[in-house]
Amino acid sequence: MSENTGVTGERQLVVFDLNEEAYGVDISQVREIIRMQEITRVPRAPEFIEGVINLRGKVIPVVDLRARFSMPGTERTDEHRIVVVDVSGQDIGMVVDAVTEVSRIPSSSIEPPSTVITTDDSEYLTGIVKSDEKLIILLDIAKVISDKEQVELTEVQQSSESVAA
Repeated sequence: MSENTGVTGERQLVVFDLNEEAYGVDISQVREIIRMQEITRVPRAPEFIEGVINLRGKVIPVVDLRARFSMPGTERTDEHRIVVVDVSGQDIGMVVDAVTEVSRIPSSSIEPPSTVITTDDSEYLTGIVKSDEKLIILLDIAKVISDKEQVELTEVQQSSESVAA
C-alpha cells in the first residue's frame, strides 16, 4: 500500500464501533475525537439530539448515533467517544461506542451498498469496505443529518448559546 496520501486509489478513514458493527467516515469530515464529557440536555430538542457540549468555548450540538439509527441504547463506558465532524460548515458531535482506528484502504476494496439494504432514507450509506478481518460500513456523515435536521441542530445550538451568554 502506498504511503502517499495524494494517491486517488486510496482513502483514509476514521473507523468506529456502533452496536458491535464497524463504521467508517472519511477523515476529511472529522475535526477531532474527544472523550465523553458532560452533555447538557436541551428542552424540546429532537429525539436524536442528546444535547450540547462546550468545546473550548464553542457550543457544539451532540447527536446520539445509536438513536439516529434506531439502535438500542447502551450504558456509557470509558471507550465511548464524541467524534466532532463538519457538516456543511457546522461542527456537530456524534457519540460512538469506540473509535478503533484510522486506516488507509484501497478504493478497490470498497463496494457500493446493496440495493437490498439501501432505501430513500439511507442515502448516507456510501459503501462497504471488505477487509480481511471485517466489513466496514462507510457513511457520508453530511447525509446522516438531513437538511431539516441541520436547521434543528442550528436552532438548538443558537438557543444554547443565547442562554449561555
